[in-house]
Amino acid sequence: MDLSRRGFLQAAALTAAASGLTVACGGGSGSGGTKNGKNLTLWYWGGALSDKVVAEAKTHFSGTVKLTAASIGGDFKQKLTTTLAAGGSSVPDITGIKGEDIASFLPNASRFLDLNDLGFKKISSQYLGWKTKLAQTSDGKQIGFPIDIGPTALFYREDLFAKAGVATDPDKVAALVKTWDDYFALGTELQKKNPGSYLVNNIGSVFTVVVGQGTQRFIDKNNHFIGDQDHIRAAWTTAVRPYTLGIDAKINDNSWNAAIGKNLLTELGAAWHALDIEQAAPQTKGKWRVCANPVGPSNQGGSYLALPKQCRNPEEAFKIISWILSPANDARGFTDAAIFPAAPAAYAMPAMTGPDAFFGGQKIIEVFGPAAKAIPDSYEAPADAAVMAPYMTELTNIEAKGKKPDAAWNDAVSQAKQIARRQGVN
Repeated sequence: MDLSRRGFLQAAALTAAASGLTVACGGGSGSGGTKNGKNLTLWYWGGALSDKVVAEAKTHFSGTVKLTAASIGGDFKQKLTTTLAAGGSSVPDITGIKGEDIASFLPNASRFLDLNDLGFKKISSQYLGWKTKLAQTSDGKQIGFPIDIGPTALFYREDLFAKAGVATDPDKVAALVKTWDDYFALGTELQKKNPGSYLVNNIGSVFTVVVGQGTQRFIDKNNHFIGDQDHIRAAWTTAVRPYTLGIDAKINDNSWNAAIGKNLLTELGAAWHALDIEQAAPQTKGKWRVCANPVGPSNQGGSYLALPKQCRNPEEAFKIISWILSPANDARGFTDAAIFPAAPAAYAMPAMTGPDAFFGGQKIIEVFGPAAKAIPDSYEAPADAAVMAPYMTELTNIEAKGKKPDAAWNDAVSQAKQIARRQGVN
């Protein structure tokens, strides 16, 4: 899926952090053969946390515990699932869970400790409510402590807008693209003035944002499939528009790096996508700006820390994750690795309020901060990601194979229903 691009980029470059992290798939609760609460282990993946903050946590808590951190490469979810199923000393005391995976872990919430019992309820107001709820069971058990989020916005090329004689100030651009129709109309105008350019990288990116702007997705709270209902069909129709208008670049993860600095007028993406653009197209420094995306924000990505039930010292482990994910350290995570905080108090801290040279000196928190707070509450079922996959595949088939949109829709719904049934969805 297009939105996991950052994950693809990072997967090829996972290395041991300068802070001395142990890179391994082992090193769980029985690390070093010690089975007492004085030795705790933390599993996460490259880019999930600030390595500097994790290194400082080791020192900060050294008087009470020895914290060993492991950056796990490869398929993190699969390795964690396998380890939890096996049980025993290999299970980490603290583990990360990716945002796209948290719903699939909720049916097995008994494998984790309820963070509310350890004090999370007292500090939960410091974190965005919609994010907290996504890691909560129907009976209120909290298995995930929010690490970060991915509020979306519209990244755009200020220089190409200026060339077309279009307003370039972020507030004015936002006013020009209040609706998806406005956005597509602007793209058509911009393309005429910038021949060979395109408004969107692919239509899958549009579909994902539109779906995320609503309060319903593909499965409802009663475990019924609703991926054929009006809200998903409307998202599909909206996503196909750039393709029919000829303003869709039809690019994928493999070709995105080469395209981003050349012929893309805009990018729909989360806050962390800013780092992707900067790394892929450093020659465009100062030429990009950010504004609110059409209609409203959605969320893409963002993860959690959890405590497996085998955790040897839950009280101390909770102190550690509370410290690592405090608003102040959340702000540092943004500075260190573009990890956008789930704690709104961080948005006013100096680490996040300064001008960004890559974006022409714009203070991009002024866009992403309000977006983070405006993301709607939505229900994400455990099978949601699996059920969504056929829609993304069929949107790609429209672009790559010229498949008719209506035929692609019918096939996407048919395949999604089959997957839903296999996943136990009514």
